[in-house]
Order: sequence, then structure tokens, then C-alpha cells
Amino acid sequence: MALVSEFLGQLTLSFGSGESTYPTVLPYPDFDPDKDAARIETAIKTKGVDEQTIIDILTKRTYEQRREIAFAYERRAKKDMISALKAALSGSLEAVILGLMKSTSQYDASEIRGSIKGLGTDEETLIEILCSRSSTELQEIKKVYRELFKKDLEKDVSGDTSGDFAKLLLALVETKRDEPSSVVDYEKIDEDARALYDAGVKRKGTDVKTWISIMSERSVPHLQKVFERYKSYSPYDMQESIRKEVKGDLEKSFLTLVQCFENKQLYFANRLQDAMKNKGIKEKVVTRIMVSRCEVDLKKIRSEFKRQHGKSLYQTIAEHSKGDYQMVLLSLCGGDD
Repeated sequence: MALVSEFLGQLTLSFGSGESTYPTVLPYPDFDPDKDAARIETAIKTKGVDEQTIIDILTKRTYEQRREIAFAYERRAKKDMISALKAALSGSLEAVILGLMKSTSQYDASEIRGSIKGLGTDEETLIEILCSRSSTELQEIKKVYRELFKKDLEKDVSGDTSGDFAKLLLALVETKRDEPSSVVDYEKIDEDARALYDAGVKRKGTDVKTWISIMSERSVPHLQKVFERYKSYSPYDMQESIRKEVKGDLEKSFLTLVQCFENKQLYFANRLQDAMKNKGIKEKVVTRIMVSRCEVDLKKIRSEFKRQHGKSLYQTIAEHSKGDYQMVLLSLCGGDD
């Protein structure tokens, strides 16, 4: 099967159940896939490769539009555009551009697959994706994962993780989370808040099973109210309680969940800040967030970044990256706040 069919064959895009979207990449007006395909073909054939043109086009078109460009390119050049881009580009720029040629769910599925195949597991990537995506997004990722890799996500996750960490991730992948309700059940909120306290801070040792059950099955609006109510039982808020009760990957996973329930865009803003707080840049983290969120909520992540860290995401990227990688990230960022 041609790569273009494998990666671009998905028509569905999922943004989560009823979640508002704040993309930085919007449908390009007066879109002409044949014209774009011709420009990309010329850019690839140019001696030394015209990276700027490739960046200008592909970061300013949505996934659906990039998909149309790829089909127009294949008709025109009689070859697969993804393979041509892969041969023409390298390093960090290649990672971003090839990431953009996948739908959001395909990209997430590929990142998860990359984090668990081979020796060792990239727990950081697993935690970030599985703990921050909605049930609707996770259902789509599971479907795409099976289509792309002919494997079940649940089996791969359970085969590569262990203990309570594995149980939490599997509970999330099972997507049993309640849908948000217009009715606020104060009795249930109080019951869950009390159960979280009784299972953790109140006792010696932690009843992790109860924490997993509540955090993987309740709706996000419900949990937000539960965490607020929790403070009336515990001397610590939920995040402080997690830090006191559990350690390692399980701690990171619970913290990611709570941070995403409370403010998902702030979570990603802080991830970006952490990846760029030193002299260098953690390219893998920055690439993954910029690519996976540019058609979802990157505009809101940008505003949370400025509010929390006093400097714009655009300026921070400009300071910590260079060359083509800097250009492609700034273009996806979509502006300076």
C-alpha cells in the first residue's frame, strides 16, 4: 500500500466530546491543491531544496487540505508526496512536516507506537497522550492504531507497562468515562471527594484502585467539582495529595490527569515551558505538542503560556530554536501574543 494511502486514508478528525477548539492552523482561503502540489514539487526539485516554500504551504493548510495536496501531487508527479518529502528533508524539520501529513489521531497513534516498540518504553510520551486526550479522541486513536499497526492498543500498553501504572493507563484506554451531564449531582460529588480522601491521605498506604476508578470513569466537569469539594476534607489539594501518596510514573500520570481536568491548555503550556527552560530545547516534546495541538487548541495554549510565564510562546520558541526548525514552529504557532 502506498504511504499516501496508509497515512492519508482516514477521513475522520476527532477533537473530543463537545470540547471547544482553538486552532492556530485554519482552512486556507482560496485553496488550490493543484497549485500547492506544483509549488511543493518545484521546492523539492530545487537544488538544495526550498524548505521555506514547503513550510509556508504545509503549516498554513489544515490536515484535510494537506491530504488533497498529497493526492494532487501523486496525480501530477506520479509519486508519493510523503516519500518525496521524507527524501528531501531531514532532522527536526522532517519530523514536523511528516507529522503534519497525518491526522491528529494518526499522529497520536504513531507517537504511542514509537514510545512502546523496541527496547525500553518512553513513559513520558505515553503519559502525555493517554492522560490528556478525551474519551472520544482515545476511541479514535484506538481505531487508527489498529488500522495502522494491525495491533490492539490495549495489548501493547499492557505488554509494555506494569503495576498500578499499567492499570491506570488501561482504565483510560478502555474509555469508560461518563459523558458530561447538565444535572449537577452534589451528593455524588461529595461521595467521590470523600472516597478520594479516604483512599489516600486519610489512611496509611493508598487505595490506588479507588483513585483509578474515579479518575478514569467520571466526567471532567464532575471531577472539577470533586477536586474543589476534596479541599473541604483534606488539608492538601488533589495535586499535593498525589505527590504525597504515590511516586514515579503513577504520580506523573495522576498529576497529568488532574492538571488536564483543571486546565488542559495550561498543562500543555507548562510542558512547553519545561521543554524550553534551559539553554537547549527538548525537540521531541515541543514537536509533539505543536503538531498534535495546532488544529485543536494551540491558540489557547499560547494565551495560557503568556499568562503563566510572562513571555509569549512565539518569543520563547524564537529564543530556543534556530534554522528551518525555528521557522516551522513559529509558523505553526501562528503569531506573537
